[in-house]
Amino acid sequence: MDLEFLQFQLDFYPVTMYQLMSVPLAFMFYQLSIKGHLPLTARYLFLVFGGLLVMCVSMGPYAALVLIPALSSVMMLHSLRAMTVHKLIFFTQMSWLSLCHLWLHYKDYYLQEPTDTKFLIALSSLMLLIQRVTSVSLDVHEGKVTIAKMQRHHSSSEFLRCLLPHISYVLYFPALLGGPLCSFQMFQIHMENLKKSQQKRNANSIWPFLKKCLLVFIMDRLRMFLTNCIRVIEGIDQGFLYCDVSKDILLISMIALMFRLAYYSQWLLSESLNNLVGLGFEGQAKKERCVCSALSDADIWTLETTNKISEFTRTWNKTTADWLRRMVFQRSKVHPLLATFAFSAWWHGLHPGQVFGFVLWACSVKADYYVHHYIMPLTKKSRLLLIVYKVFTWIQTRLITAYILIAVELRTLAYVLMMCRSACILSPVMYMLVLVAMYIVSQHH
Repeated sequence: MDLEFLQFQLDFYPVTMYQLMSVPLAFMFYQLSIKGHLPLTARYLFLVFGGLLVMCVSMGPYAALVLIPALSSVMMLHSLRAMTVHKLIFFTQMSWLSLCHLWLHYKDYYLQEPTDTKFLIALSSLMLLIQRVTSVSLDVHEGKVTIAKMQRHHSSSEFLRCLLPHISYVLYFPALLGGPLCSFQMFQIHMENLKKSQQKRNANSIWPFLKKCLLVFIMDRLRMFLTNCIRVIEGIDQGFLYCDVSKDILLISMIALMFRLAYYSQWLLSESLNNLVGLGFEGQAKKERCVCSALSDADIWTLETTNKISEFTRTWNKTTADWLRRMVFQRSKVHPLLATFAFSAWWHGLHPGQVFGFVLWACSVKADYYVHHYIMPLTKKSRLLLIVYKVFTWIQTRLITAYILIAVELRTLAYVLMMCRSACILSPVMYMLVLVAMYIVSQHH
């Protein structure tokens, strides 16, 4: 594999640099708020102007791609009926995102020109914006959130005051470039109670941030070490996936681990930036231990130790997985699992590798359910069988998720075909055979 291309896929994100640049803003916001120097309106305005500043610096002229749907969605929230607002916002936001993805396809596959990094950052930010906007629109549809509608007797200042919390929510800078999905209710409660909590006034949010930054640094060094190991293993004259089976599996596993480490680093940094403004950070307990909420995407231990693909899927990018479950899985009446992964592929851009990877992922989750449902009871009588079963399913989970992750991340049809020639294809093929066998059995019954 072209290691320079691989390194670009891992490091194209100067997002990390822009997130670190916003650290002083986040720290200043939290300290001014808990000390009573920022009233509620000023807090909302601080986050909005901070978001606009980060957008202009990180996205340049492409900031308009995020700003236009953000402001239009807020206007729709305050002007449409609760029964129709979610469908219209969902349709308009996904249509806008699809147009942006089509432009990326045109640049990548037709013109074969390099895409401006600022456009890629704007596209990633737009995907995150859609999570926040559709989440709050569904809250309105379900009656969990009440929105003040535009009235003729409202003055412009009164109406802007009603809009401000939602504008702040869709544009607040800690979530612009990454981070776990925070619900509007959590965001609003946090903003209103930021000054009131004595526990937060006594807390120092910088230490949780520094600890997570240290973890990010360690993971980045480990990723660089893996890159050097891959160079050594591949050798000078040998190409990727044209070697013996053990070497093939080792290379794919190491490349997938590099991608996972890149994700873990990004999640931890984004989470720590949210903690720095107080979100997901509930201060400190009496024994000086940090008390954090569930606003997190990175359960690294579960992701690396689970032997169930379904558990891996629920835990991977957890708040996004919860959002997909709520948006599609729980609302789909026909084949909800396949519909969820199909929507995820659409949301990501429908690149060939993504379509292949997400369809394979959906099938693997279904097959994994059958494997654990029917084989697990057979191993309970023997401890040795149970250990063998857990080791085998853990290896299967590692190989299948590695295969899927590389296909999704490298995106192009050429890399999909390359992956299909690798020895690792045996792992997903085994689960596909399980799925076919269960379908045949169900047809007979």
